[in-house]
Amino acid sequence: MGERIKVGLVGMGFGANFAPICRDHPDSELYGLCRRNAAELERSGKALGVSRLYTDFADMLSVQELDAVLIMSPVAAHYTMAKAALEAGKHVAATVPMAETKQECLDLVETRKKAGKIYMMFETAVYTRTFLYVRELRDTGKLGKIQFLRGSHQQNMSMPGWPDYWYGFPPMLYATHALSPLLALPDRNVESVTCYGSGTIREEYAKRYNSPFAVQTALLKLKDSDLVCEVTRSLFDTIRQFRESFDVYASKLSFEWEQIAGEGPVLHSNLEDAERISIPDYSHLLPPSVRAYSTGKVADEGHASSVQGGGHGGSYPHMVHEFLCAIRENRNSAIDADKAANWTMAGICAHESALRGGEKVPVPEASL
Repeated sequence: MGERIKVGLVGMGFGANFAPICRDHPDSELYGLCRRNAAELERSGKALGVSRLYTDFADMLSVQELDAVLIMSPVAAHYTMAKAALEAGKHVAATVPMAETKQECLDLVETRKKAGKIYMMFETAVYTRTFLYVRELRDTGKLGKIQFLRGSHQQNMSMPGWPDYWYGFPPMLYATHALSPLLALPDRNVESVTCYGSGTIREEYAKRYNSPFAVQTALLKLKDSDLVCEVTRSLFDTIRQFRESFDVYASKLSFEWEQIAGEGPVLHSNLEDAERISIPDYSHLLPPSVRAYSTGKVADEGHASSVQGGGHGGSYPHMVHEFLCAIRENRNSAIDADKAANWTMAGICAHESALRGGEKVPVPEASL
């Protein structure tokens, strides 16, 4: 594929962060935008210099010359849109989670296999500068043998501005931000999950999804590994400053996330030594034209995903770059459908386990 990859973007809320990256990346052309609100769509198109505008996703997919789509729509649409796009012969990148049920995840794996197109789940947590730093420690052998990993995603989504479907959403059904670093560092899938719920959320939230838990905490048994990981999630009626964190305990060094935003993470060494460290930027891994987007600047600072989450650690251009490179090089993406399914189903199984009082739940196999 010698020409620039023609990319269509659907969803201009959170997706607005990705539009200029696709426009400015040397391997892609921001070819079209899709948004339900026609007036807002027109404004977005004008601001980005895009003339191919669609209020219907099916119309966008019918454009033969379109190579790929980025799906930044609400959670409930991820499965149907990704499936439709793959079946239309488009490469697909979609934000998390992959789908809402185990069967949907498994079906997308099969759809991806039949389509023969590139699929990538855009998981920000494994492209933040902090994750890239710890991955570098792993790759250079400085960590040593990984012994245990812990992740958390604690967020108070009671604040106004979120789409209505979020209120009362069970924490573990949106668990990939917390668990993905724990799986990516040892490069292993989850085999089984045991999870407990703790506390209760307000009744009007709990009845929406028949899920009462304020906090859910899971133990993940990794396949073909001696590792067990711990994941904690909370979304409502549990006060804590926002954080998506991971800790790594290893034989040579251990890494712990900062407790308060801005104070810096801690690196442990020797027997009793510990120091706060500064995390470098990894924009040198990107083409020069999109390096500025790794600073974490967001398209709309007032958007709820920006107030809580910021620029997700400079991850956005790294994800776009990986997706485009996978297309250009005709290889599997770093988070292909099988891995995306395992990461997503681990959270779904964790929620099932909590509803069953901590019963061990196996995660279905998903392979390409």
